[in-house]
Amino acid sequence: MSSESKVLTSHAGSLPRPEGLIEMNRARSEARAAGRPFDDAALAARLRSAVADVVRKQAEIGIDIPGDGELGKATTEAVDYGAWWFYSFQRVSGLGLPTSMDDVRQNPPRSGNIVLGTFPNRRDRELFAEAYEDPASGVSARRRTFGVPVCQAPLKYTGQAALQADIDNLKAALAAAGADQGFMTSIAPASASRVGNVYYESEEEFIYAWADALREEYKAIVDAGLILQLDDPCIAENWDQINPAPTVEEYRKFTMVRVEALNHALKGLPEERLRFHLCWGSWHGPHVTDLPMRDIVDVMLAINVGSYSFEAGNVRHEHEWKVWQDVKLPAGKKIVPGIVSHATNVVEHPELVAERIVRFAGVVGRENVIASTDCGLGGRVHPQIAWAKLRSLAEGAALATKQLWR
Repeated sequence: MSSESKVLTSHAGSLPRPEGLIEMNRARSEARAAGRPFDDAALAARLRSAVADVVRKQAEIGIDIPGDGELGKATTEAVDYGAWWFYSFQRVSGLGLPTSMDDVRQNPPRSGNIVLGTFPNRRDRELFAEAYEDPASGVSARRRTFGVPVCQAPLKYTGQAALQADIDNLKAALAAAGADQGFMTSIAPASASRVGNVYYESEEEFIYAWADALREEYKAIVDAGLILQLDDPCIAENWDQINPAPTVEEYRKFTMVRVEALNHALKGLPEERLRFHLCWGSWHGPHVTDLPMRDIVDVMLAINVGSYSFEAGNVRHEHEWKVWQDVKLPAGKKIVPGIVSHATNVVEHPELVAERIVRFAGVVGRENVIASTDCGLGGRVHPQIAWAKLRSLAEGAALATKQLWR
């Protein structure tokens, strides 16, 4: 499939999970916690049929490069912002939950900034403390406790069986839907390494250990003939978590270590099958402390992939299309801007979708734009709204195609 005759469409990964699948994931989690047996074969069959349905829906709507909706990255609740990250805890050995905060204090991590409990004090949260703490505000990243492991031994990839099941499910679904190509997401080393670490001597060593472990997942997805999307919100999002704020140059230097580790993990893999996803965090907060795209765009472009996905449809970042008037997209590369957003329940009108697409095409070339979503829609907006947004995306892309190829 080529961008030489139409505007292609895709999305950023997560799509709404069927309630029956969520219920089965919850039942399995409860059974394991209680030491009870569980029918894993029934869950596998339910997952397989759910992936087939979600790919079929994308194809019917007109999404050209569908994904599996991240359905294999299990969630136990309809609203879930962390499945893209939490799945890695089950696919890499060497991780374990600390027993208590006293354990953490007695053996503090050498690196990693999220350990058994809460995200650090985001500057956005400090500026809007009342909104973040108000459960009725609609700000969905309120402070909460969640179990995040600590690296206590050498990291090693152990998720081969789960990964192969995901690959098999997606490939079967693509074939049944008549889709030419599809993509699968995987966490990047920088974001994975935000868990605590008491084993590796330095933060850089820890990040590269993640790179070596995750490379097995990356290679398997690419070798299966799929497009690999690297999810790495921390490249931009870490900015808000460093308090007080660093200088831009300090942050860029800090971030380039993470970019180099990702390039290390991708070495030798075909760039045309690799896509990088940049975002500023998908929670529904004010985001006034987001790092400007202009300050991070060349760092993103230093990543050795064929296309770059980024937020561009929400009201905090839509204006940043202008960055591409001054930044030259390297030859052979594509951009995958968010044209519809996860951050609002309002469904974008197809004519607005077309307008946004044409705007990007005017600065980087029509053949270099793949229309997408800001971030994952699953767990962020109601399923009915999520599918309406994807439909509007496809309809708007068709309108833009008529304008750009007339």
